[in-house]
Amino acid sequence: MRSGALSCSDVGRRVRLGGDLQTYIHSRLEKGGHKILLMTHVIVGYPSLDANRKMLSYMAAADVDLVELQMPFSEPVADGPTFVRANQEALASGLRVDDYFDFVEEAGQLCDFPRLMMGYYNPVYQMGHERFCERLRQAGSAGFILPDLPIEEYDDLFELSEQNELEPILLMTPTNQQQRLQQIGDHARGFVYAVARKGVTGTQTQIQDTGVTDLLSRCRQATELPLALGFGLTEGKDLRPLHDSEAQIGIVGSALLRSWEEDGEEGYVRLLQDLAQNR
Repeated sequence: MRSGALSCSDVGRRVRLGGDLQTYIHSRLEKGGHKILLMTHVIVGYPSLDANRKMLSYMAAADVDLVELQMPFSEPVADGPTFVRANQEALASGLRVDDYFDFVEEAGQLCDFPRLMMGYYNPVYQMGHERFCERLRQAGSAGFILPDLPIEEYDDLFELSEQNELEPILLMTPTNQQQRLQQIGDHARGFVYAVARKGVTGTQTQIQDTGVTDLLSRCRQATELPLALGFGLTEGKDLRPLHDSEAQIGIVGSALLRSWEEDGEEGYVRLLQDLAQNR
């Protein structure tokens, strides 16, 4: 390692304390020996906070690179049936917004990779932008993903996220025209979430489809930031075609939750290992 260079763990710690996700991603790729990074997903409160703790511990053992911690919401418009039901059951269990932020902070003791808030804008609006960003910073989050908030409606969120050393992760979709992708790219920080297809989470995506390749190519024209491909990746073999693509991160969420529900903890661990080995 060059004198004065940051190790992956050093960069990861810096990100967790409010740092540079882009640097972390490039460092993990360079030092970790993987072709693609793995970002996973947890719906906080489902099936329980104790189960979430186990999930994060298993992710840490599998050396996952990043995780989305979803704040449950009653109308998760970008989510498929598995996540919709999980959101509703988490709320029905009595999970409060304060409980969510407490868990994000606790998660820092369970895993040493960056944690990103994922959720919908209504709870953020109810909290107020300033309080939202402050709470995320205090909890140790690296940034946030708000799939239902267009950049024109961010208002002071860009400025407040910078003040609180948070990365606002923006989405690029197949329906975006190139001019729109460029507008999103101009505002993006950390990395860009490329949505593999139209629709909601949980439906399988064929990575070899020319539409996915074309989307990643168009996203790359609009930004030099790392690209994370999500929506429909289900197993390790889905990550392998990304090795030679424009993407730097593969996102797996619904498949992991289904494995927990259908195959228990052992199945969950097997899928995590399969994903980790195929990065």
